[in-house]
Amino acid sequence: MPAISNLKAIAVVLTSLLALLALNVRAGDKKVDVSKIHGRIQFVKSFPDYKVQAVNSFPDLRVEIVKGFPDSPGKWEIVNSFPDYKIEMVDSFPDFTVEFVNSFPGPAK
Repeated sequence: MPAISNLKAIAVVLTSLLALLALNVRAGDKKVDVSKIHGRIQFVKSFPDYKVQAVNSFPDLRVEIVKGFPDSPGKWEIVNSFPDYKIEMVDSFPDFTVEFVNSFPGPAK
């Protein structure tokens, strides 16, 4: 009889661990409100606020690089210090995608 109760205990523990892993995976699927991403942007290689992928079609955010007054969604001023956001450019698994444009920046969706 003790062997059966041990198996039940192991089954309960394994089920609990699988449930926690499933919740963790879902927590990684965060949606970014891209309408708030504007201002002073610093490109970094580590410890970013967001991982971003540049695309040519169907972006989440259209970005215009500006000098001074990046005061609306999609307007980014590239800086080397005191950024509002730190961005790492990646090739896969981004938090959101951008398309660099010369006019009409902002959320694409």
